[in-house]
Formats: sequence, structure tokens, C-alpha cells
Amino acid sequence: MHIDKEIDTSGLNCPLPILKAKKALAELESGQILKVIATDSGSLRDFQAFAKQTGNELLEQETLGMAFIHVLRRR
Repeated sequence: MHIDKEIDTSGLNCPLPILKAKKALAELESGQILKVIATDSGSLRDFQAFAKQTGNELLEQETLGMAFIHVLRRR
């Protein structure tokens, strides 16, 4: 999968990973893909809710050790 932009929100707690993702998505064109790295365990449900509310597609969520990876496609 081609990632157009990646942001690292490690160490930040809710709602900062979502806010940074929202800002990064605004800089992308429709259809482009954003990868977000987070360490907040609540980000799993936060990104699911964010995708539903905004219409952006949540392509993938993965847990790697202490990190949570979220991959979104901009609507």
C-alpha cells in the first residue's frame, strides 16, 4: 500500500492524535492515504469513531508492541 503521508503522534493522548490526523488529512487530496502512529490505547476506538463521523475510510488498524498504527484514506 502506498502511504502518501505519515505522522507520529507517539506520547500524545486523546484528542491530540485525532486533531493532528484531521490536520494532516486536510493537506491531502481525495483518495490519498495517511498513516498515523499512536501510543494511546484509546486511539483504536477514537479512529474508528473519527472515520465514521468524517466519512474518511479506515483502511487498517494494527498493534505493534506499544504502538497503534492507523491507516486512513481521505474522502
